[in-house]
Amino acid sequence: MRPLALVVLLAALVSHINADCYLHNPRGSNNRLDEANRDRNNGNRMFDSQNNNRGGYNVGSLYYYSGSVLNVEWTNQHSCNGPNNHCEFVMQYMCGDLVRDGSTTSTISDNPANCRDYNCNTDMKYGMHETYNYYLDCKSRKRNKGLFTADRNVNVDSATRTRQNPGGTRRGYECPEERDHYPYWHPSPWKDVAILTNDPTRCVYYEAESENVKSRHYCQVPMPIYNKYTRVRRTGFIPNTKEECELVQWPEANMIKEDENVTIEYGQWLESPSHGLPKPICKQTQYSRDNHLGNTHGGFPLMFNWTIPNDMEHEHCVFRIRYNITSGDYDAWSANSTMNKMKGKNYANMDIASRFGLQPMNADGRGYVFKQNPIVELFDEFPTTPPMSGNDKDFGLRLAINTNQFGRTFQDRSHTFAVRRRPDDIDCKTIHNLNVRGKRGNIVQTYPGVEYDFVPNRLHARDGDCIHFQWTGSNTNPNNNDGQGKAGTDRSNVVMLEPQRYDEGSGVAVPSGNKIGHWGNSYPEHLDDSKISFLGLGKEDLDQLAGLTHFQFRGELSELDDSGTYFDLGPKKVTGIGEYHYLCTRNNNFSNRSQKGKMYVNKQAQTWAQVDWNGAEVRIGDNKATFSRGSRNTPIQVRMEEWTSDACDDVISTLDQPIPGGDSTLNCVAVYPPERLTGPNSTYQIDISTQGATKLASSVDVYSTTGAAGAQWKKLDATVSDGMVSFAATNGAIYVARSARNVPEIAGGVAAAAVVLIAVLGTVIYFCKKPEKWAALRKRAGEKAQYAKRSFQSKV
Repeated sequence: MRPLALVVLLAALVSHINADCYLHNPRGSNNRLDEANRDRNNGNRMFDSQNNNRGGYNVGSLYYYSGSVLNVEWTNQHSCNGPNNHCEFVMQYMCGDLVRDGSTTSTISDNPANCRDYNCNTDMKYGMHETYNYYLDCKSRKRNKGLFTADRNVNVDSATRTRQNPGGTRRGYECPEERDHYPYWHPSPWKDVAILTNDPTRCVYYEAESENVKSRHYCQVPMPIYNKYTRVRRTGFIPNTKEECELVQWPEANMIKEDENVTIEYGQWLESPSHGLPKPICKQTQYSRDNHLGNTHGGFPLMFNWTIPNDMEHEHCVFRIRYNITSGDYDAWSANSTMNKMKGKNYANMDIASRFGLQPMNADGRGYVFKQNPIVELFDEFPTTPPMSGNDKDFGLRLAINTNQFGRTFQDRSHTFAVRRRPDDIDCKTIHNLNVRGKRGNIVQTYPGVEYDFVPNRLHARDGDCIHFQWTGSNTNPNNNDGQGKAGTDRSNVVMLEPQRYDEGSGVAVPSGNKIGHWGNSYPEHLDDSKISFLGLGKEDLDQLAGLTHFQFRGELSELDDSGTYFDLGPKKVTGIGEYHYLCTRNNNFSNRSQKGKMYVNKQAQTWAQVDWNGAEVRIGDNKATFSRGSRNTPIQVRMEEWTSDACDDVISTLDQPIPGGDSTLNCVAVYPPERLTGPNSTYQIDISTQGATKLASSVDVYSTTGAAGAQWKKLDATVSDGMVSFAATNGAIYVARSARNVPEIAGGVAAAAVVLIAVLGTVIYFCKKPEKWAALRKRAGEKAQYAKRSFQSKV
């Protein structure tokens, strides 16, 4: 176990600012259940969020399939990845048979006598995440005295007392010490998903220390002590170090008579195994601005794509995000107990003087100390004019500082959800979850929640992937919140938009057949038109998405009043290359409010990854681009596509410069954006698989081009091994692996060429006799090449 004083301290912020963090998808609770008022009833119900009382959404549960992609969205009030502070997000999940939302807003009791059957764990009336036994262990365990507590008086040694919670206020069965610190040194039921940090160099530490991969230790004391007193008589609380643990004994020495022959039990320092999961994803945080619970660059929300683990199947799971923030006034990651308040002083033993070029004694006398609401004398001597009572008065400035909020953690948790095994009859490679976020009301009434939107608002899928349409709402929003339909209710549906009526952007309309619907419209397409094509879905599926038939036989459906709050279409395979636009007909009735979504279905397989100092691997099947740590300092989103050989040949044929040499295309990948992706002296590695190629080659050449006007093809040095072609790259570009046949192979292929020649002559004679067939064939080929060229140029 590492020294407790060196454990990383999470977060911070000045007290007069609320640095809230709200989870929007999956549906965040902020301790709400089903209240019909804007404020939550009980901020201590399940966990300590430290968020505004009006945040969160009423309870509503969904399920997801293991291996599916879930778009996590949130807002945080203060900046990340900017110059003003440091911050991190820690995303985790937990599953358990007793995890539940409950049916009351009251906090679960920590006295079994107040629970049904004297068992609070099984009293289903109360919401519960962590168990009673987990909290009892926290309450009985000695707190970590190596941590920084500033000038706060933390007088009780229990792990329920922290700098942010010195009074030990209980929120559900959460352990305050575990909540405030990551990585935690004691066994925890929470499993890591991702850590997003403004300093990606810390990822090396987080990946190694995560409980996903590293075991934890704990002290098991003799049962008579634990059962009777719920704490150890010798030390006051259960020790949290090996040395102290092994000193615990029962009976205690002063209880044993000299002539007694008794068996002495000692404390045991035991190891709890790791969760046995992959290390968490660790990336650099996205940029967000100060004092703004809103979107990031480009108007998009803060988000993280979570691929739900295949071994996570359970009916009762919960997700949490913790927002850890520091103002930068001190180094929170090196702060420890040596900087705490010393005896006889009312301020922390922290070096503030050197930051301002002052001597310690002079700084202390002028208020340059770390304490509650200090008054700082900015100037050593600043006489007033005229003098006051003949004395010189220094110019003092009172700072609004709350020291229990330097190094501060906020959090939100989702309502419970299920994770189920992917059905055997679903033959698509990837399942994308498409949900609805937000609640009824205008922006002021929903704040700090959000108005309705689809999540993700823009979804990229491959032809043949599955989309899982699913959402939930509530019937107990405040009745005076704005919206269409029955007061207080959330309802949603999906209907394709009408076709484009006017040009957009450059004034060039998208060719028919490639764009379905128009985001500029506010009118849905008629579903009774047998010619409509929306994601390849049939009329029955479209009627259900519109809310016309799903679990509802007629009723008042003009505004979806008689449809239910919950909708599930299940995973549906989508087909048809194109750009699809859709809306919710109920929540689209104001000129300044709309609930619309866009979906791109591509022929090519594609994937995204953020590349920063921590590196990344962008993978599609066996093809991958690998960025090593340190190859890049600033974050960038990198997209990789795999094109079929035919699609690649179509694109190559439309470029200004023909590809030199080579016999046939074995595989083709494209990496975006088409710019330098690594530092000045760094490269990244691309591995392209040729194992699936139908045309064998004795050797392979690799060529690259950006595809821009006049761009030349460049031959790259590559190695071939076990069906993989590997080479180094610096830029985003099109990379083509081509077979390179040698002379003996060409000579050996003369006979085969003769056969091909005969076939070609026969084909020519056939089309000469039937010119209308030749014209039709040329038209189809031209359309195919033009679509491939437009598709590529739009991406570049």
